[in-house]
Amino acid sequence: MSGQTSDAGGKGDTINIFKIGSLWCFKYFFGNREIFMDLADYYHRDKYRFELKSVGERNKVMKYLEEKGFEISLIEDTSEYTVKIDRFKKYAPILKNSIDSTEKEKERVFIMKDLASVEEAIAKGAEKS
Repeated sequence: MSGQTSDAGGKGDTINIFKIGSLWCFKYFFGNREIFMDLADYYHRDKYRFELKSVGERNKVMKYLEEKGFEISLIEDTSEYTVKIDRFKKYAPILKNSIDSTEKEKERVFIMKDLASVEEAIAKGAEKS
């Protein structure tokens, strides 16, 4: 990862990095291809998210993102970001802004990437979990 700052960096955007199981995960669309390519080794294409497997990886990526102008928020308690919806209701619009999802017998549970996404999910029929 290069240490250079870029004009097309974060400009104060906040990226939430969530502790999910043993991973640290975040979801963000980088308009700057250079930043995405620098972090591509951490990108999990099937889950559309970045996964950091250790505190060392997390700290390295945090430092890089901060150098690019992003603010980082570490979230270990995901309860404020968790919503659920009936398993048989339309959920694609909610899935798009989620960082993680679990299917249970009667519902789908989502951890949303930020609080704005929580509000949006509730407006689309989800409820706080």
